[in-house]
Amino acid sequence: MKIKKGDNVEVISGDDKGARGTVHTATPKEGRLIVSGVNMIKKHQRRTGNVRTQAGIIEREAPVRVEKVALVCPHCDKPTRVGYSLAPDGSKSRVCRKCGEVID
Repeated sequence: MKIKKGDNVEVISGDDKGARGTVHTATPKEGRLIVSGVNMIKKHQRRTGNVRTQAGIIEREAPVRVEKVALVCPHCDKPTRVGYSLAPDGSKSRVCRKCGEVID
């Protein structure tokens, strides 16, 4: 998966199209991301003893498919596809397809 935890992404399709946020968690096996402020759901949470302190209606982020988001390049500030480049020392780095700058 070309998007990692801590990346800034923009939603490119769906109800939250155009929204930007930071990736909290990435699950490559499922191909899903949890992005801050995107795909908000309301969960009705019952109090279960003294363990869980938050009860009532909780609003939280639900996972979103990785195909529905695009990485935002920190240099050109546009959503872009991700490419890879190999350095002479053999290290692999992510590259913006629009401006050609190294992302990390």
